Amino acid sequence: MNGLDRLIHEPARLVVVALLNSVQQADFLWLLRESGLSKGNLSSHLAKLEEGGYVQVEKTFRGKIPLTLLQLTPPGRAAFQAYRKSMTGLLARRGARR
Repeated sequence: MNGLDRLIHEPARLVVVALLNSVQQADFLWLLRESGLSKGNLSSHLAKLEEGGYVQVEKTFRGKIPLTLLQLTPPGRAAFQAYRKSMTGLLARRGARR
């Protein structure tokens, strides 16, 4: 487990990254509904993922309504794929021991 990306491994951030990995781009409200997180919690985790270079946040407007668009960066997609590969290997090794 030492090789797991701790930025992604936290459960709420894992949900966020997994959801963003399934789409090209998402708005904040979609991610809020799909993740089940509170606004503050989602914002906090997005800030950490943005600081880590895994998520790009674009604040814009649709007409006069604020719109926050989110997407995984190429390093974020690569980190998620590496995380999935690590977890798959870890689970396979654990299953082989039984």
